[in-house]
Amino acid sequence: MKNYTITVNGNVYDVTVEEGASTGAAVAAPVKKAAPKAAPAAAPAAAPKASGAAGSVRVEAGAAGKVFKLDTKVGDTVKKGDAVVTIEAMKMEIPVVAPQDGTVASIEVNVGDAIEAGALLATLN
Repeated sequence: MKNYTITVNGNVYDVTVEEGASTGAAVAAPVKKAAPKAAPAAAPAAAPKASGAAGSVRVEAGAAGKVFKLDTKVGDTVKKGDAVVTIEAMKMEIPVVAPQDGTVASIEVNVGDAIEAGALLATLN
């Protein structure tokens, strides 16, 4: 038996797998399918919503989820700690805040987009 720790959509699972040809193959297939599923979900976040020039300060998602609300728009002035985008994960609304004072240069997502942890949500100048 082998023990593995896997993370799926931010959830950590401890898995024990029995060694053997048929058992190992049956367990490995779902794990391999989970990784490709995550990549297409990040693609919508990469398509810029705003046509403005990207800023030098990145505002990134801390968790995987769905974009629930855009708290700012391009050109808005924000202070450190102000909500820029709100994401929904596991029925919780999580504000993603500005890491420093600045002006919103671009919003990279739309409401309803599925995003992964670390996805670029906005940029600031």
